[in-house]
Amino acid sequence: MEKLYLLFAEAGLELIPREIRRHPAVRASAERRKKRLGEILLDISLHYQAAKKLKDFRKRGRPDIVHFCLLMALGSPLCKVGKLLPIVHTYRNDIIWVNPEVRLPRNYNRFVGLIEQLFLTGKVPPKSDQPLLSIIGHDLNEIIESYKPSQVFLLSEKGEKFSPLSFARKVVQYAKPMVIIGAFQAGDFSDEVKNIADREVSISKYVLDAWVATAELICAVESVIGIHGDKVEN
Repeated sequence: MEKLYLLFAEAGLELIPREIRRHPAVRASAERRKKRLGEILLDISLHYQAAKKLKDFRKRGRPDIVHFCLLMALGSPLCKVGKLLPIVHTYRNDIIWVNPEVRLPRNYNRFVGLIEQLFLTGKVPPKSDQPLLSIIGHDLNEIIESYKPSQVFLLSEKGEKFSPLSFARKVVQYAKPMVIIGAFQAGDFSDEVKNIADREVSISKYVLDAWVATAELICAVESVIGIHGDKVEN
């Protein structure tokens, strides 16, 4: 395996949608932070009453999920040796390239500010030739065409059952595999996401949080390829 592409799909990252910007909960949040209504992230813990009016609201307004997932992925030895590239796909189809060497803020509020800047300027830092984060498209098929993964796996409760190690052994057989993890709270993947997958796989009999699935997958791959020394025997 040359590199594992880890796609966090349908992440609940978006600026406050126009149709709920006048809601009192949104106005209060913006005033508290001294920002304009269209410059803050939707966060269901702050804007629940407003978010309920949105389509698929349970999949939206959860920046914390992708924050946890990215901290897990970027801090892993697999990433540090250059064998992991995380990519974020949002509910609204923004594709975010993540520099694998970026040191994301550990503090959630600072992370939120960083993503707000990203959505307003297209990249962070805004004028950098080597950005830490950048929006590179709005179409998953373009990402597939650009990165040309050898095989695309979708982690799903409904998929074919494997243990994390058994799945990792299959993943590392490909030069550039892509694994998709849903970075949303509840609901199913959209057809757009399902259509780019070659295979649906489940790695646990339990329902796993996205960041737990991320950790299980990365640790299993690291064990199979021997990141820490001895490889796990087949």
